[in-house]
Amino acid sequence: MSDLNAPSILTHDHSVAHPEGRIFARSWTPAGGAASSEPPIVLLHDSLGCVELWRDFPAELSAATGRRVIAYDRLGFGKSDAREGRPAALDFIGEEARRYFPAVREQLGLDRFIVFGHSVGGCMAIHCAAEFGADCVALITESAQTFPEDLTLTNIAAAKAQFADEAQLQRLQKYHGDKARWVLEAWTDNWLDPAFAAWTLAPVLPRVSCPVLAIHGQQDEYGTTRHPQMIGELSSGPARVEILADTHHVAHREQPAVVLELVAGFVRALV
Repeated sequence: MSDLNAPSILTHDHSVAHPEGRIFARSWTPAGGAASSEPPIVLLHDSLGCVELWRDFPAELSAATGRRVIAYDRLGFGKSDAREGRPAALDFIGEEARRYFPAVREQLGLDRFIVFGHSVGGCMAIHCAAEFGADCVALITESAQTFPEDLTLTNIAAAKAQFADEAQLQRLQKYHGDKARWVLEAWTDNWLDPAFAAWTLAPVLPRVSCPVLAIHGQQDEYGTTRHPQMIGELSSGPARVEILADTHHVAHREQPAVVLELVAGFVRALV
């Protein structure tokens, strides 16, 4: 049943120009303009994700927080242009913050912002918070990884084997079109590359000085609770770690009411 008191949410699509191709973005804004003065929440998707795969969550997040919410398809994903070549294995996470996120910020007018990332999007969100510390009001991670844990790599390898089935790949094509194979390989080949074994967010997290909310499912198949604990321990600013029982990798889909309440409360408490 819909909430009759919930604000109306206006949705707009945007095109962000980048030297390497067009980046698709979408924004959700409460009607009436009350959110215009508050820093928006920017969503960064997971390894196989895109704007469409956030489903109803951005609109619900906008309604729950009273803020503008923005999500974009990383270059090579969803409705954004195709990307040439595989991202560099050791640097594709930090690269998003330095190379692509600035164009989204500039062209959508994001002077100050809250960054919220799911899975590898959470890793990228950590880099964004570290890179733009003066402008990042808060960082929210969901199911983010901080290093290549054995559990993570084992289940990525299992997923790669499952996608050998053409029917599985067709599910990705629904959202990524003829870029689906590239999307899959950008995930599995990078994480399973032996060179990636040295990757860690340990040197990046101390540069995060804003308030942090790290959300993680107790049953997350792509990472144990060592990851949110590391985020909480190594971040320089005030950090809150929330472990959700009976929850796997996509907490905002499995426990949407819980995640919305956590995020809305966290955002309301920001000074």
